[in-house]
Amino acid sequence: MKRRKFITKYAYTPWFRTTRRVCAQLILPFTIFQLIRTLFIPTVFDVLLLTVFIAIAVSIYFEIV
Repeated sequence: MKRRKFITKYAYTPWFRTTRRVCAQLILPFTIFQLIRTLFIPTVFDVLLLTVFIAIAVSIYFEIV
């Protein structure tokens, strides 16, 4: 029987873990700023950028990435 290989966050390379930590710290302020900007001056680009930021924030929060 074949054993499954589980991937933990420690299996990643150090540069990837550092990049992920930096993104996790910066994505929330960027998302809040973009939300405020979208509320005052909504354009198609702002809404799309806010959607991307929310998707990144959720994927980092749930550890998908």
